[in-house]
Amino acid sequence: MKPSETSLILSAQRGDLDAFNVLVQPYQDMLYRIALRIVHDEYLAEDAVQEAVIHAFQNIRSFRGGNFKSWLARVTINASYDELRRGKRHLGLPLEQFTTEGEEIESPQWMRDPAKGPEERAEMSELQRALHRCIKSLTPDYRLMVMLVDMEGMSYEEAAQTARVPVGTVKSRLARARMQIRQSLRSYQSLLPAFYQQELMASA
Repeated sequence: MKPSETSLILSAQRGDLDAFNVLVQPYQDMLYRIALRIVHDEYLAEDAVQEAVIHAFQNIRSFRGGNFKSWLARVTINASYDELRRGKRHLGLPLEQFTTEGEEIESPQWMRDPAKGPEERAEMSELQRALHRCIKSLTPDYRLMVMLVDMEGMSYEEAAQTARVPVGTVKSRLARARMQIRQSLRSYQSLLPAFYQQELMASA
């Protein structure tokens, strides 16, 4: 029988490094994706995750319960911004998934399904570049919500714990961010795939 997350946390808080490693291992890929979307550099992302994991182990006694995943994500976000403050890179967010405006609307089908042919891949590449520019134009608070919920797939509750804001704030910031992205995309409308141009026109 595998130990529960709670028992691993308690063991780690007593200084058990093996328990801590078992605890963190399932989240390693998530932590790297979060760091990469902030620092936009593979090596810096690896450094940020390493610093985050070290910091998390050194400070795990300060964890007082709640969602460990969100706590660990917050530590990683802080470590990633520390990398940026050292002046090594500017903020960037490579896109993997995007959700249109509206708090309960799912990611559109055209972003969930991979492009099949060369033409479709070229169109998706153009769309992702446009989305990248639009997300970079968001305020840091809005950009964080898009990253946590739309890209990383966190629930509103997990994002709230990570950002240390109420759930209602997560929902409102995310809705506004999605609306701003959609509005910003209109300036790139002629460069976007035909099927998305039609979607933008329909929502006008």
